[in-house]
Amino acid sequence: MHTAASGFLAATPSPSPEPVFELPGDPQDLTDPSWWVAFVSGTVLRIAVIVVLALLLRWLVIKAIDRFVRGLSAPAPSEDSMLGRTARTVIGEDVVASQRRATRATSLGRLAKNVSSVVIGSVAALMALAELGFHLGPLLAGAGVVGIAIGFGAQSVVADFISGVFMLLEDQYGVGDVVDLGEASGTVEDVRLRVTQVRSADGVVWYVRNGEVVRVGNMTQSWSRAVLDVPVAYDADIAEISAMMLEVARRLTADEEWAGLLLEEPEVLGIEQLAGDAVVVRLVQKTQPGEQWKVTRELRRRIKERFDAEGVVLPPPAWARPPGPAR
Repeated sequence: MHTAASGFLAATPSPSPEPVFELPGDPQDLTDPSWWVAFVSGTVLRIAVIVVLALLLRWLVIKAIDRFVRGLSAPAPSEDSMLGRTARTVIGEDVVASQRRATRATSLGRLAKNVSSVVIGSVAALMALAELGFHLGPLLAGAGVVGIAIGFGAQSVVADFISGVFMLLEDQYGVGDVVDLGEASGTVEDVRLRVTQVRSADGVVWYVRNGEVVRVGNMTQSWSRAVLDVPVAYDADIAEISAMMLEVARRLTADEEWAGLLLEEPEVLGIEQLAGDAVVVRLVQKTQPGEQWKVTRELRRRIKERFDAEGVVLPPPAWARPPGPAR
């Protein structure tokens, strides 16, 4: 019985491997004009139809993406059509949100166009190869092995790509934001799927890989806050100093030139720090995104002028103080 089974196995022919390429039809002689006529009128025509349909589908998809992006980028209501501090604040925040939504939609639209072009082109190419007589099974198997090898060798690139997609979807930051990415900080100039381009205050351009961004500090998202710490002498009347600072900030809020940058009424939080020879009083003011530094400089200038007019003397800096007795 063992011998019969062995003979049967030996007599069974092994399956031949599937060929990778086989000419369409059954041509006996490539010099036969009728075969070429059938090839052109059949295979080539079908490939042409595939290419035309792929281009048409890509055009329709891109048009749909552009229409979707334009819908998200619709302008918000103008502040000029509204009256009052509260109305200006709400409309101002709507304008900022609309701008950020438009920037994020543009980036995601660019990504969707690239992905759709690759998918449609790949499917059309496979269909064209099938029409030419290529067997897709061995090709896809080989492409899968190559893809796995490339995936292991480019894990960091894939991580950067995925991180970039989530950064865009979650709106962590956008072009024009002032951010702190850890080792690099500055104004975002471009957000790509692999890297983020940031220009620091001294003009240096940093290219930060999205996959290496562990934390993001966005100083210009939705709204910002001007924080001003003013040191005064220990013997100064803190209540009077706070009233002066608050009055200066409220006059700035009422100034038409600055009113569009301010979102809420200013607030003096009180004593922030007891330094060696000074008491630090803190004033805060909610501002439009990215305007906190400009507002802080103007507040600092106006408060100094008010202090000079009232005879308030600020304590000298530490380097200008005479050395005290050793303790």
